[in-house]
Amino acid sequence: MHSTSPTLWVVATPLGNLGDITERAKKVLASADLIFAEDTRRTGKLLQSLDISGKSFVSLHEHNEEKRIKKVLAHFDEGNDAALVSDAGTPLMSDPGYRVVRACREHGVRVVPVPGPSAPVTALSGCGLPPYPFSFLGFLPRKEGQMRKLFEAYGATGATIVFFERKSRLRETMHLAYESLGNREFSICRELTKDYEEFINGNLEDWEDVSEELRGEITVVIGPPVHEGPASEEDIFKMIDAEMESGDKPKVIARRIAEKVEGWTAKAVYEKVTERKKGL
Repeated sequence: MHSTSPTLWVVATPLGNLGDITERAKKVLASADLIFAEDTRRTGKLLQSLDISGKSFVSLHEHNEEKRIKKVLAHFDEGNDAALVSDAGTPLMSDPGYRVVRACREHGVRVVPVPGPSAPVTALSGCGLPPYPFSFLGFLPRKEGQMRKLFEAYGATGATIVFFERKSRLRETMHLAYESLGNREFSICRELTKDYEEFINGNLEDWEDVSEELRGEITVVIGPPVHEGPASEEDIFKMIDAEMESGDKPKVIARRIAEKVEGWTAKAVYEKVTERKKGL
């Protein structure tokens, strides 16, 4: 898997089920000169389970990423390859690595993603809520005011919202989501790909029904606004305004909105998109 120039391989690893590791990921991890890992002990156990031995590790996590950049670039200046992994899933998706990837590209180092498991995409594929467009928020801020502003900003787009949450803060977060977003469908996706994988679906107005005993890694999906009966013209224009920021073609926007609401065909919504564009 060595390339003709020093390469940083950004490697996705299993969320829980070891069977999800790709053949390409295994080859890259086996051949890389060095592995930058969020938790070297956890990655060491993963490689052991894959019968990969003799690897050198350097820790790279949220608290030391900035300091590690010089060491990372020096490694590539020597003509070596390296792999970047997080504890689970796709690196950079609310995990460290963004600063390193950016620095490598600016330094002329080749960066190659090795795709695979991703918790946000896995949750969207199994929860039954509209999968696109969606906004991934990572881990939410801890302060209530900042969290509320985030919900209000992204809630206004009409997109599905995906984020990670700690079990100790889940009920508080769901309550705040209801206050900020109104009643929407949600899915709490826990222990994805593991033996006790579970999708708990409901409506935000019933957030109090969420158990306080949930365990494991949690990904939350909150669907787009729920329209009771046919959407009004005003509702359609609000959705158009939010969707137009995507830069997609009018027909694409119209089709996407029509899939979300009752009483409107894609053709009827397209006419409103055209009308709105003329008025801008």
